[in-house]
Amino acid sequence: MIDPILTHTNSLSFTKLFEKQQKTALLWRCSTLEERSARLIKIRTWIEKNQDFIRKSLWEDFKKPVPEVDLSEIFPVTSEINHTLNNLKSWMKPQGISTPLAMIGTSAKVYYEPKGVALIISPWNFPFNLTVGPLVSALAAGCPAIIKPSELSPATSDLIQKMVNDLFQPEEVAVFLGEADVSQELLKLPFDHIFFTGSPAVGKIVMKAAAEHLTSVTLELGGKSPAIIDESADLNDAAGKLIWGKFVNCGQTCIAPDYILVHESKKERLLMELKVFIQKYYDPEFKGIEKSQDYARIIGPKHFNRLRSYLADAVSKGATLDFGGKIDESNCYLEPTLLSGIKDNMDVFNEEIFGPILPILTFSSLEDAINLINSKPKPLALYYFGENMNSKKVIQETSSGNVVINDCVLHFLHNNLPFGGVNNSGIGKAHGHAGFLAFSNEKGVLKQRVGVNNVTLLRPPYGMKAKNIIQSLIKWF
Repeated sequence: MIDPILTHTNSLSFTKLFEKQQKTALLWRCSTLEERSARLIKIRTWIEKNQDFIRKSLWEDFKKPVPEVDLSEIFPVTSEINHTLNNLKSWMKPQGISTPLAMIGTSAKVYYEPKGVALIISPWNFPFNLTVGPLVSALAAGCPAIIKPSELSPATSDLIQKMVNDLFQPEEVAVFLGEADVSQELLKLPFDHIFFTGSPAVGKIVMKAAAEHLTSVTLELGGKSPAIIDESADLNDAAGKLIWGKFVNCGQTCIAPDYILVHESKKERLLMELKVFIQKYYDPEFKGIEKSQDYARIIGPKHFNRLRSYLADAVSKGATLDFGGKIDESNCYLEPTLLSGIKDNMDVFNEEIFGPILPILTFSSLEDAINLINSKPKPLALYYFGENMNSKKVIQETSSGNVVINDCVLHFLHNNLPFGGVNNSGIGKAHGHAGFLAFSNEKGVLKQRVGVNNVTLLRPPYGMKAKNIIQSLIKWF
């Protein structure tokens, strides 16, 4: 049964529920491995029984193909749960740390305590994955949570609310649906941690609200993630990976390659390979990509019009339409599109595209490519295709949330890799152990022996002996 306070999305109901979750947070501070694991197992079991429901919701929101739902929405969550269950015992265990010489006689450990009540604000592009994934980390760390899913993916948001209502009491986990005003009201509350996934612009609003309560944040944002195609790259291999990484979910992926930087000597060959793979993946029988069951749609008219504007702006300023460009406004359909002849006054050069438009730029030296990347805000991901020698240079001389060599997007599925951005593309890390730590306070605990110890020699009155010991500490320790 849904708690009555959840039927009224006003500040009073938010506050009442928040206060209930604060009491839960105190109880859960001492939660056991078995209790936390049981919550995760409940979620996994529900997912296993409701896969068709999940697929139907994602199709209703933006016609996401079933294999894409399974691979990009369901599998990352079940994999996260399984990985967490396999490792949670060691993550929760206090970690002993070595004792420096100056602290001989003491012992120290790091304890991992739940931060408290968490707020999870999730996006529309992978609405199930990017909502339930952070929830797994919060529950693993022992935190109750309030979830605000996106209003732009209503079918999946309703599904998430049903799942939570089926599995948890509101004082444990609760979902509030609604427009941006709901998020604004929730952000007024003094949460112990906020996990937000979305745009840098909204991330700034979230961080500003969090600052009012000195609340810690994890911000998974975005940016223009580049893909460098060096002279040494295998173009056939690179093209196949780039087309899938860019156009999966109709390009609405925060870690999708936003633009390609290809060595000028390889541009024409790469373009040919890219076109081949678009045809191979989305129109192998030459019936038209718009008839493909493997190609999703833009989430809604607002983002469709934004992308159409980007495309029109680029073409009007001299960009070459190398492939695609066809649209069907009634179905929010935009064909996979390749653009070259990109100039720095075009929207596709300056704005995160977040859709099925792939600009292609050229460079004459790797230094030029690196300089262009460094002239822009730090991206969420960077992809390099080529020899290992040059990949080391790219890793060392650029800054990004993650780097992938000779592939793209794949790092999101690696449970042992911290995932997240840097500066404009995000703050904090998620997934696996990093996600557990995001919702945990790493509490240092030091134990001193009773009676005389090294520190007692340094107390007033400060005689010559104490002064000499202090000078020795400065010099040698």
